[in-house]
Amino acid sequence: MQQIQSQLHTLRLSGMAESLQQQREQPNTYVELSFEERLSHLVSAEATYRDNRRLTRLLRAAKLKLSATLSEIDYAHPRGLKRNVMASLATGDWMLHHQNLLITGPCGSGKSYLACALGHHACLQGYPVRYFRTNRLLDAMGVARVDGSYVRLLKQLRKTELLILDDFGLEPLKQTQRNDLLEIMDDRYGHSSTLVLSQLPTTEWHASIGDATLADAILDRLMHNAHRIELKGESMRKKMKIDSK
Repeated sequence: MQQIQSQLHTLRLSGMAESLQQQREQPNTYVELSFEERLSHLVSAEATYRDNRRLTRLLRAAKLKLSATLSEIDYAHPRGLKRNVMASLATGDWMLHHQNLLITGPCGSGKSYLACALGHHACLQGYPVRYFRTNRLLDAMGVARVDGSYVRLLKQLRKTELLILDDFGLEPLKQTQRNDLLEIMDDRYGHSSTLVLSQLPTTEWHASIGDATLADAILDRLMHNAHRIELKGESMRKKMKIDSK
């Protein structure tokens, strides 16, 4: 039996090995099960083990700003968020068809929480996700240009099924950053989904980019077939602070 356990680990069947050990330690629980039933338990344990490992790996790589889930979204606060819209997004069809999602609203309206909840849900569905503040990503692109890793970083971003860009339009862009943003959007267009968060309404994004020609190109790729959520109302942080007193 020890040799079997060792072979299972060698074959990277750790979930099955742990389940077998459990069956050995709790014989009364499994004594009445048939061979096929006990084998089914081992196979299910391996599948669950691999799913959990993959989820842990995806969440670690995503680097989500907040620990958020769709089930904990607050719909009571009046901000224009509709359950049916979130339920539709939860199906993942928009990502399956490589569509984008644009969430706008004032500071404290819960944009980041919604994005992280959707990012967490995407990880549950097996999609690679990455979260960035927009300017930090563009700064990283600038560094990559210098150290020779630019093409590799673009490939990594292209393979990311859901790219979350927070604080879009919050800071003015340099010319090289506009070019980099176009590279990212052009690479991802029709291949993967981008979720953009901004305090600015989408009508002001063109001006915030700062170059009419590049803005047209960037926004055409970003807004085509994009879903939109426009949050309104008072800051949720302010409300939570008042409620806690």
